[in-house]
Amino acid sequence: MKNRNQKLKRISIKDITIPLPDLKNSNESKFVTVGNWIIDFINNDKCAKANHLLPLKPELAYLLGVSTGTLQNALIYVEDLGYVETKQSVGTIIKDRQCATNPIRKLTSKREIAINALKKYIQQNNFKQGDNLPPAAQVSREIGFSQTTTKLAMIHLCTMNMLEHKFRKSKDAGWIIKSTDFEIKDIKEDTLVEQIENDLQKYIINNLKIGDRIPSLHELSKLLSVSVATIHEGVKKLISNGILLARRGRYGTTVIKMPNENSTSSKKENSIFASAPDAAFYYYEKIQEHIKKMIIQNYKIGDKLPSVNELSDQLDVSTSTIRRSLHDLAEEGYLAFSRGRYGGTFVIDIPEEQSFKWLSVNPEYAKVYNKSCKN
Repeated sequence: MKNRNQKLKRISIKDITIPLPDLKNSNESKFVTVGNWIIDFINNDKCAKANHLLPLKPELAYLLGVSTGTLQNALIYVEDLGYVETKQSVGTIIKDRQCATNPIRKLTSKREIAINALKKYIQQNNFKQGDNLPPAAQVSREIGFSQTTTKLAMIHLCTMNMLEHKFRKSKDAGWIIKSTDFEIKDIKEDTLVEQIENDLQKYIINNLKIGDRIPSLHELSKLLSVSVATIHEGVKKLISNGILLARRGRYGTTVIKMPNENSTSSKKENSIFASAPDAAFYYYEKIQEHIKKMIIQNYKIGDKLPSVNELSDQLDVSTSTIRRSLHDLAEEGYLAFSRGRYGGTFVIDIPEEQSFKWLSVNPEYAKVYNKSCKN
């Protein structure tokens, strides 16, 4: 497979001859407009041939004037329609649509399982044709998948004409049910994440002991030859199963239980830190709620928010956390992004005030811990 992949030719953006998409005057979601342009490129550009690799995502996104996230969603849309196939660590390959056999074997993805979960969610909640789905952030919590995976599942249902994405409607966040005539599959195959979870368990058994800190995600990614995102998902599963403990700062992620044993670490510091879901909430959703309150107290519709770097400095968190928070607030219909000289992040709706609680350290355990330290 390795030798075959090395022979694949990557298309250069310099070779693209068809006109670029008109994103400003399109009535469709941006990822759909870009996706349809990619299909047009595959069908009509002379440089686009079967088994060639599309240009690198950052280069193609820059050429089209969109984010890599939008381009990724567009590629998923195009892949669902059967024009391309993505191979991890290789790239996006133009499929030979006249060839009946599939040259690349792919494992069942989390997205496929999320698609099934989303269909069950629609069915169990008795949604009807024309109903608005809640924002992706809310649906993700309901079906138990990340917002990114949930959104990809929604995009797939759009390509199957089961959902429609009216992204310009701020009040309903844009996800409208077009059809409830769908089949819920019985998926039993292991996902790539599940296989990586097993590989991580074997690595821990062979190389670590209770109390040891695991290597960084990038190191594990190179070791197991998968993406950092896949490693992250596998580590999250081990955290939820009580094998690993994720803590902030220099403590990192440590082994608190061997996968093949029942014993766990008895160190006091394991008990005063919040559980993994609470820690994740502290990192991300706390910032999102803070920005909501900031909008309620200081902004009105049409106002421009500070830049990502300014918010990062103000809130003392990474720019990636700020971007993710702003992206999800836009998905919920509160913000809109504009590019260019006078662009930025603008308020298009004011959130409703609500009380929210989060936890970085369990206060009850902290009391016991502090008391024992005094004694």
